[in-house]
Amino acid sequence: MGQVTLYLESSIFFQIKSLNCIDPITNDLTLTRFLQYLRALMLSILLCCRSFTVSAQEPLPDTLAHERIRVIQEMLDQGKKGANRWWTGWLAGYSAATVVQTVVAVTGDNLKTRQDWTLGAVSTLLGAAGQLISPLTPGYTTDRLREMPENSPEEVQRKLAEAEKLLEACALREKNGRSWKTHVLDGAVNTGLGMVIWFGFKRSFMEGFTNIALNTVVCEAQIFSQPTRAIRNYNRYCQQYHPETSLADNPSTVSWHFTLSPGGLGVKVIF
Repeated sequence: MGQVTLYLESSIFFQIKSLNCIDPITNDLTLTRFLQYLRALMLSILLCCRSFTVSAQEPLPDTLAHERIRVIQEMLDQGKKGANRWWTGWLAGYSAATVVQTVVAVTGDNLKTRQDWTLGAVSTLLGAAGQLISPLTPGYTTDRLREMPENSPEEVQRKLAEAEKLLEACALREKNGRSWKTHVLDGAVNTGLGMVIWFGFKRSFMEGFTNIALNTVVCEAQIFSQPTRAIRNYNRYCQQYHPETSLADNPSTVSWHFTLSPGGLGVKVIF
C-alpha cells in the first residue's frame, strides 16, 4: 500500500508540473491551463481511488482463507443446536395451542368460550406462521456452507465470501428478532385482538385488557428467549479479522406499561 501511495503522489506531481499553469509571458494563471490542471488532478484522484480499491480486494492466501472458513464453520455449528431448539420449541408450542383452541372453539357451547378460544387460536396461528416465515439463520446455513467446494483458489475465495455473508446474516437475524420493531409489531397484533373482544364482541373492557396482557406475556417470552450466540460470534470474528466492522449487541430495553383509567386503557411503550 505504501508503494501505491508514493507512486500516485509522484504521478500527480508530474502532471501538475508538466501542465505549468503559469503563462510564461504574462506570468499570470491562465483559465485554460487552470482548467487543464483541475482535469488532470481529478483524473489522478480517480486513479488513486481505483488503485486503492484494486489493492484492497486482493485475495487472501489460501492458508489464511481456509483458517477463516474453519472459524466461521465452527461458529455456525455452535449456534445451530440452540437456534433449532428455540425455533422448533416455539413452533411446536404454537401449533399445538392452535389445534387445541380450535377444537374447543368449535365444540364449545358457551358463546364467550367460543369467542375467547377462537381469538386464542388466531393468535397462536400467527405465532406459528411467524416461526415458519422467519427461522433463525444458523439452523439451516451450516450444512450449505460445509457442502461448498474448496478445490481451487477461486472456490476458496468464493466460499470465504459466502461464509462471511452467512455469519453476518445470522447475527442480523438475531438482532432484528430482538429489535423494537418486533416488540411494536407484536404489541399491535395483541392490542388488535383485545379490541375485537372489547368492541367487536361487545364484551367488558377488563376482558379485552386481560387478552392483551396474556398475549403480550407470551410474545415477550418468545422474544427474550431467542438465542444471541450469532451476534457474539460475529463480533468476535470481526474483532479478530475485521476490526473496523462490528454489530452492536445491545440488549433489548423495550418495556410495556398498562394503565387503567375511568376513560379506558393506556398503553406506554419505552424503547
